[in-house]
Amino acid sequence: MSESKLLRIWKDTLKEKKFVIEIVITFILFIVVTSFFTKFLTYNEARVGFNLPDPILNSLPPTDLTYFIFLLIYISVLFGLSVLIKSPKQFIVAFQIYIVVLIFRFCFMYLLPLNPPFGIIPLHDPFVELFGTGVTLLRDLFFSGHTATLFVFFFVVEKKLYKMFFLNSTVLVASALLLQHVHYTIDIITAPFVVYGAYRLIFLLNKK
Repeated sequence: MSESKLLRIWKDTLKEKKFVIEIVITFILFIVVTSFFTKFLTYNEARVGFNLPDPILNSLPPTDLTYFIFLLIYISVLFGLSVLIKSPKQFIVAFQIYIVVLIFRFCFMYLLPLNPPFGIIPLHDPFVELFGTGVTLLRDLFFSGHTATLFVFFFVVEKKLYKMFFLNSTVLVASALLLQHVHYTIDIITAPFVVYGAYRLIFLLNKK
């Protein structure tokens, strides 16, 4: 799609007053929720937690797949945004689902403080270490945010080929996170179900 056509699509969509209001509210909520969640993650790192028994994780030898994980995540997210930006309403829906997912993650992590799995190989984000605080989170656990983020794209994109791409990306990242002992198995399994719940909630709210 050419840049002029993309601009025309957004310009035409922004003529809808209701949609403009929805965009403003969505991005205000996004900024507020992400800011609060970031502060919560710092607080959560200092909490006393507990370990979960995990026979599946215990049967897997820890393997460092950090660069594979982040390479696939960054490629998938950039590709997903490049697809969704061609459809303004889908683009905004993706952000709305992500906001609900963050709220769910806060609730679950607050109620279920977990210690890092045994044998964890810390997941050092190259981007954060280069441009950000450099802090590596170990207790950002239940449920997996990386798995959930990729699954958001799976629900929002429409083309079957794109859905298959994000489904495969989600499975690969989820498997790599387990191999690196970054998450418990339950963290990975729970993520897609929560995303589906967030997707259905946003679908119903937009429908009304």
